[in-house]
Amino acid sequence: MGTYVVTGSASGMGWATAARLRANGHTVIGVDIQPADVVADLSTPAGRRAAVDAVLSACGGRLDGAVLAAGLGPTPGREQPTLITEVNYFGVVELLQAWQPALAAADRAKVVVFSSNSTTTIPAIPGRVIRALLDGDGEKAVRTLRLFGPAASSMAYGASKLAVSRWVRSRAVTRNWAGAGIRLNALAPGAILTPLLEKQLSTPAEAKAIHSFPVPIGGFGDAGKLADWVVFMLSDAADFLCGSVVFVDGGSDAYFRAGDWPKSVPFWRLPAYLRRFRGFKQ
Repeated sequence: MGTYVVTGSASGMGWATAARLRANGHTVIGVDIQPADVVADLSTPAGRRAAVDAVLSACGGRLDGAVLAAGLGPTPGREQPTLITEVNYFGVVELLQAWQPALAAADRAKVVVFSSNSTTTIPAIPGRVIRALLDGDGEKAVRTLRLFGPAASSMAYGASKLAVSRWVRSRAVTRNWAGAGIRLNALAPGAILTPLLEKQLSTPAEAKAIHSFPVPIGGFGDAGKLADWVVFMLSDAADFLCGSVVFVDGGSDAYFRAGDWPKSVPFWRLPAYLRRFRGFKQ
């Protein structure tokens, strides 16, 4: 049995994942702003540092896996763009960077980061915001987001999930992650019936927008079934899964991007890719 950390463990998909892991006999260190094994506010640097230290103390410097499920949705409000980027992006990246040695100390550790199908279904997410987040400049990202006025929160949500997905993809294949035996992947859910979605559905305007969004198979996803996906991605069966973003969204991503993906590697970029691979293998 292993030791796993799950952020966002007090509700929704994080709670369902923690419950599945505990039912399977694993030790789970839950992290949440609500009552959990580690209570921490991931929207602040101090809160993230407290979460890092408490988890490292609780696990004794060894983690068999991590599930980064804590996140904020695109609810309106002037301060929401800041909170969304802090929790959804920095609340993933800073924690994983600090926990990397503990993950490397385990045998074939697995990490699952919660992304979202908003990464490919929200139009016109500004690349400037993505680049700012990947550069670690949250203030610059938020300044750009506020130019979108009432749509700032939606853009912040999509941008935070897109940036964290790209972070996962770029880091997963490096010496510090794949080379250290850590499998780093992301799960991109669609509309899952969680307390957050139930709250949105209680508002007529939001409910109308949600019900009009294309979901080819119809309905909403189940948090417990998403937890089953996470447990699979943490298992030995996922040893060969690396740098993937797995969409579990009822077909919405395919609806919007049927002809956009997969794409072959551009011929002119092959030399750079090969140089990177040779450097990784050395």
